[in-house]
Amino acid sequence: MQTKTFWRDKIFRSALAVALSLGTTSAYADRWGLQIAGGVANHDFKKADVGVVWDPNLTWWEVSGFHFTLVGEGHIGYWHTTESNAVNSNVWEFGLTPVLRFIKSSGYFRPFVEAGVGVRVLSHARITQDYTLSTGFQFADMVGVGMIFGQKQSYQAGFRFQHLSNASIKEPNPGINFEQIYLQYNF
Repeated sequence: MQTKTFWRDKIFRSALAVALSLGTTSAYADRWGLQIAGGVANHDFKKADVGVVWDPNLTWWEVSGFHFTLVGEGHIGYWHTTESNAVNSNVWEFGLTPVLRFIKSSGYFRPFVEAGVGVRVLSHARITQDYTLSTGFQFADMVGVGMIFGQKQSYQAGFRFQHLSNASIKEPNPGINFEQIYLQYNF
C-alpha cells in the first residue's frame, strides 16, 4: 500500500510540475481556448471533460491550402458508470496531450483532421468487480475530425475517438475506448 501511495504522489507531482511549466510559457502563447466534451465508452461509461487548449501558432508545410499545426491540451474528465457490479462508479481523469492537426489555412470554415498521444492519471484503476485498468497511469491516443469557424476563428467543434491504455506496464491491460463530441471557444 505504501508503494502505491508513493507512485501516486510521484505522478501527481510530475503532472503538477508539467502544468506549472506550461503556465510559465503563457507569455509566448498566441491563443488559448476552453473546451467542453461529452462521450460514451464500453462498460456503460459516460464522460464529461473540460479542457484548456494552448495554440502557440506553430505551423509548417503548406499543402494545397492546408498546413500542419501543433497545439497543447490539458484535461480534467469525470467518468460515470451505472453497471451493477461497479466498485468505483465515478472516476476522475487528469491529463496532457500534444495534438497534431492538418487544417485548412484560411476561410470562414476551416476543417481539420487531428491526432495526439498524451498521458492520463486516473483516480481509480479498478472500475467493476471484473474490470480493471491495472494502473492509475494511462496513455491516451486520440484521432478526430473537426472545424474551426467564425469571423475571428473563435469557435470549434469536433468528434474524437480516444483509447486509454497503460501500454502493458501492468497486466491486465484491457484499455477503454471513448467516442467524444467537443465544443471549444478560442480567445
